[in-house]
Amino acid sequence: MSKRSGLLAGSMLALAMLSGCATATPYQPNIAAGRPAPGGFSEQRIEPDRFRVSFAGNSLTSRETVESYLLYRAAELTAAQGFDWFTIADRQTDRKARAYVQTDPFYNSWYGSHFGHFAPSWRYYGHGHGWNSWGPHLGGSFFGNRLDVRTIDKFEATAEIVMRRGAKPAEDPAAFDARAVLESLGPRIQRPAPRA
Repeated sequence: MSKRSGLLAGSMLALAMLSGCATATPYQPNIAAGRPAPGGFSEQRIEPDRFRVSFAGNSLTSRETVESYLLYRAAELTAAQGFDWFTIADRQTDRKARAYVQTDPFYNSWYGSHFGHFAPSWRYYGHGHGWNSWGPHLGGSFFGNRLDVRTIDKFEATAEIVMRRGAKPAEDPAAFDARAVLESLGPRIQRPAPRA
């Protein structure tokens, strides 16, 4: 195997490992094997029939998924505690946004901080305006001044639920039948991949 083939194979392996990590937060507890996990569900008992339930997602987890997983965990917890339905007494979804600003990658790869104040400049003919000059230190806009701004969102949903037995009241829009929620949302729940 040549040196170039070895480098290519190593690069492909690193890329495959990174892409495997780039997935939305699965339905999992936020503590696994005694250590915090990068997102997941948690709950806290407030009273015998009242819990605070949370689900936190990573930057690839949509708001809809975070809220669905929270609802699924509330239903799962309700059934596990021997209740039939639950109502949401209080709910909120928080959005954490982080903006990343980066100059044009083409410009940085050729003329970035490696060369100090050196930067390219051009002369161009402006039709009807004669010859003009451009350079990053002269002002004006060109590819060296372009910025790439990306915003990355993370969502966390929290709800306080009250659990009840018997038939769910039909007139309460904040009441959910636990088994119906489990049946409805269950097929869409993505669980963590088994470890080898």
